[in-house]
Amino acid sequence: MIGPSLIAITLSEALNLRIFANNAPTVVYLNGAILFVAGFAIIRAHNVWTWRWPVAVTLTGWLAAALGLARMFAPEMRTGHALMMQYAAVSIVFGLGSFLSFKAYAGGGQKEE
Repeated sequence: MIGPSLIAITLSEALNLRIFANNAPTVVYLNGAILFVAGFAIIRAHNVWTWRWPVAVTLTGWLAAALGLARMFAPEMRTGHALMMQYAAVSIVFGLGSFLSFKAYAGGGQKEE
């Protein structure tokens, strides 16, 4: 679920980056709350620390939870309007989603853990 979700979210954000330039702090806070809950759910369900690829799922959960907390506690903080940096971040998350999707769906349905 994480891989395809990250792909869909990043593609839609990349196509609509202009609408995120002037978000109200309440929207940023809500986004942070959703990210925190989603990240914490991933951590609770998949807290795997190994030297294999499944650790990427756990790290995704921790990253989402940390980013969510940051947005909840500092909803008015501006991340800057550097368009190139936003596209770079979206590209990295898209790559992570693609990697997780490939590992989850290209393995013939076998779960590796």
